[in-house]
Amino acid sequence: ISGIEVCRKLRQQDATRDIPIVMVTAKGDEVDRVVGFELGADDYVVKPYSVRELMLRVRAVLKRGRSAVAKTSARTVFGCLSVDAEAHRVWVDDDDIVLTALEFKLLVTLLERRGRVQSRDRLLDDVWGYQVAITTRTVDTHVKRLREKLGAAGQYIETVRGVGYRMCEAPGGGDA
Repeated sequence: ISGIEVCRKLRQQDATRDIPIVMVTAKGDEVDRVVGFELGADDYVVKPYSVRELMLRVRAVLKRGRSAVAKTSARTVFGCLSVDAEAHRVWVDDDDIVLTALEFKLLVTLLERRGRVQSRDRLLDDVWGYQVAITTRTVDTHVKRLREKLGAAGQYIETVRGVGYRMCEAPGGGDA
């Protein structure tokens, strides 16, 4: 198995996602380095290299990793739903959920304001970010798609008839 494939597999699994990766390889072309970084390598060292340089690079990656540990605690857990706003990632029961940028922003907005009704007009302003010349039904369409993608966590988004939407106060639903 190639180093690129190892990197990809490590980044895909929750248990190994945050492990620092330093790729040490003979492939020094720019395209190879770019692919390594795009797949999640923290550093890329091309042979030949000095042991001293490699040790310094490993220390630097580990040092960055320690400072990043505090930042990763920004993950919000709400029932079976987990959201890491900084990493732009969402999980339902540890399954990675792929959302569009608008769906993600809509989810984060509702989650931050859980328990409070958000009108369609307010969501258009806050999520879409500007006064738009589209109908509020656009919000309904995006909420429907978001619920579908969230599966079991989709039930956390409540419809308030004639007004808009709200994220329930507690994962069990209702105002508990």
